[in-house]
Amino acid sequence: MGDTELELSPARLEELQKSPSASSTSTTSSLSLPSSPSSGPRPLTSSSPSTSEGLPTSSPPLDVISEGVGELSLVIDTEVAKKACQKVLQKVKFLKADGELSSANSEPVLVNGTAHPSEEEAEPVKNVRRRQKNNSSKQSWLLRLFESKLFDISMAISYLYNSKEPGVQAYIGNRLFSFRNEDVDFYLPQLLNMYIHMDEDVGDAIKPYVVHRCRQSINFSLQCAWLLGAYSSDMHISTQRHSRGTKLRKLILSDELKPSSQRIRREMPHEHSLSPSKRTHQRSKSDATVSISLSSNLKRTASNPKVETSQDEPVRLTPQREFIKSLMGIGKRLATLPTKEQKTQRLISELSLLNHKLPARVWLPTAGFDHHVVRVPHTQAVVLNSKDKAPYLIYVEVLECENFETSSVPVRIPETRIRSTRSVENLPDCGITPDQRASSFSTVPNYDNDDEAWSVDDIGELQVELPEIHTNSCDNISQFSVDSITSQESKEPIFIAAGDIRRRLSEQLAHTPTTFKRDPEDPSAVALKEPWQEKVRRIREGTPYGHLPNWRLLSVIVKCGDDLRQELLAYQVLKQLQIIWEQERVPLWIKPYKILVISSDSGMIEPVVNAVSIHQVKKQSQLSLLDYFRQEHGNYNTEEFLTAQRNFVQSCAGYCLICYLLQVKDRHNGNILLDSEGHIIHIDFGFILSSSPRNLGFETSAFKLTSEFVDVMGGLDGDMFNYYRMLMLQGLIAARKHMEKVIQIVEIMHQGSQLPCFHGSSTIRNLKERFHMNLTEEQLQVLVEQMVDGSMRSITTKLYDGFQYLTNGIM
Repeated sequence: MGDTELELSPARLEELQKSPSASSTSTTSSLSLPSSPSSGPRPLTSSSPSTSEGLPTSSPPLDVISEGVGELSLVIDTEVAKKACQKVLQKVKFLKADGELSSANSEPVLVNGTAHPSEEEAEPVKNVRRRQKNNSSKQSWLLRLFESKLFDISMAISYLYNSKEPGVQAYIGNRLFSFRNEDVDFYLPQLLNMYIHMDEDVGDAIKPYVVHRCRQSINFSLQCAWLLGAYSSDMHISTQRHSRGTKLRKLILSDELKPSSQRIRREMPHEHSLSPSKRTHQRSKSDATVSISLSSNLKRTASNPKVETSQDEPVRLTPQREFIKSLMGIGKRLATLPTKEQKTQRLISELSLLNHKLPARVWLPTAGFDHHVVRVPHTQAVVLNSKDKAPYLIYVEVLECENFETSSVPVRIPETRIRSTRSVENLPDCGITPDQRASSFSTVPNYDNDDEAWSVDDIGELQVELPEIHTNSCDNISQFSVDSITSQESKEPIFIAAGDIRRRLSEQLAHTPTTFKRDPEDPSAVALKEPWQEKVRRIREGTPYGHLPNWRLLSVIVKCGDDLRQELLAYQVLKQLQIIWEQERVPLWIKPYKILVISSDSGMIEPVVNAVSIHQVKKQSQLSLLDYFRQEHGNYNTEEFLTAQRNFVQSCAGYCLICYLLQVKDRHNGNILLDSEGHIIHIDFGFILSSSPRNLGFETSAFKLTSEFVDVMGGLDGDMFNYYRMLMLQGLIAARKHMEKVIQIVEIMHQGSQLPCFHGSSTIRNLKERFHMNLTEEQLQVLVEQMVDGSMRSITTKLYDGFQYLTNGIM
């Protein structure tokens, strides 16, 4: 803003506020950024501020100016143009007011453009002028911040939550389009919770981005729909706010947000993509065998009354929703069975029936790459330890693809043809005709009344005639034989004898990890103890899809009857702290695992591979933790043991800080894992912040640090224990430097929440106090030492472990 200043009487100020010119320029009192978030992303091209010099002396509203620019189709940076307009209009307002006052009162005007006010009017006018000057300065600095490289998604979420200015909120809503999808996805729970629980200005700023992303991605659409349903389920939400989230959820699940037909045609593979020289052909084995024609899709769709009559959601969302619904239904039925053995048998039977519906255009949302699910090895599934519920772990065979929405769905290969596809002459027989495939879906028993809806492919799938596939099959298989050996995606030859694999592993490892005995009361122990690479090789040898170069094995834990929203919140905090410690170069180690919230009482969890609980270790080995380390990693002075010991210390320090900051409770040995490299991993964050088991607050120590943990570190006088305390101090110092990034994750989710972790009015304040911003580093060091000593000697930790052993048998 210019240097011209004007002193106005209160009466004149009131008159100006009522005049049209005053109302038009009053919009500049807030940050005049994009006028409406509904207009979508603006082009961020540069333009000269001189375009505002030709404005008339009157002061039209800024939104009128911006609309005129849009009609002329000029390539103008909206922010720069409005900033220039703001300065000019403010100056015009002051000069016009100055002229009117001069003619009315005939008072002399000073060189700087200010008039002599009467003594009784001087103080109020000075205050007004001072506030205007301060607001202008604030807006200038805020714009500089928003346009700087330091402005990241974390700051955008913070300003969107804390700002009360509609202009700022609209600007942030538009800036969301400029961030990477992965960065915004991390804060998706916060964005949707703000949309549900905060005022309309915030919701209007967020909605265009959400709608835009939903048009682009099925996966994003379903995640938004699930989160909106979960965060709208709290009973205290008013009818208006509840219906707001429900309306957006219904919009997402409707045909209105499907991508345009032009986009589908552009992304669909063409006939020449079946050429062996194409990358898409090499990544999708289904192209080398058989693709289901359009007529087959129509037949299966017509035979499915649920899909045919569904009016609430597009067909593109139905398969995945029904797939997830089937997995959740299995978990609910397992919970009704009395013994773990019966649950395991029922799980295997249910998954065997599930395989009859695969392959299909479905995927695991916890994976980080595009793929299609082709098979679930049902005999490998296990029921996990739980007193009242029945969470279960499954392994899922998938075929990686370029785009799960547009790539052809792989053909089903019968179980009886395992390994027969290695020969060229047998390749065409791996597929089945459209009639055979359609009939196979119609004979599957239905427990969920799903009507096999999720086995239906998209109507727009690429039509490929079967004779063309048969004529090119020999060329195709020869190309795949080369790819299976030379492709970088296949990191090792597939056709290696199991004996050779075992021999090479035994030569490379001086101490082969021990195996666990099968326990009917704990069937998951054997499955979790098996090394992941061994499991992948073993399952690959027994599956009809294992010869395909794009075959991958994934795993997922399905939970029913548990609210995973707190788990998701804990994951976000862990991930943020992991990023902070990496940026600050503090060698702490933690393992955040992905959480997928399906509803307020169901979801999925990414398993931690190559890890078993300390309870399972102690029960199976009957050894102390230190002796088990020696058994797994060798003697004290070996490189393998020292590496595992360092991993243990770095992970123990990291999770001790996590447990302190989040006040994680229920820390028995069943909720602490030990992986094959010596790291410990805390799981099950059902009791954090203000909640504890039965709300007793029994665990009073800052974190769990037992004498067995200290023994693995080398004792109280060992160098590694001193290293542990040093890491604790460094980690806390680094965390408090970025406290706001952690606080905002929790504070935003506190809005309108009925979660147990937010009980009490002091949850956020207590969280901030645990960062100890008022302490010097020397005082912080004393505090860390006190917490370590107190936790190590905590009687409540020992009593809680004893209680868990007596009631649940957890060692």
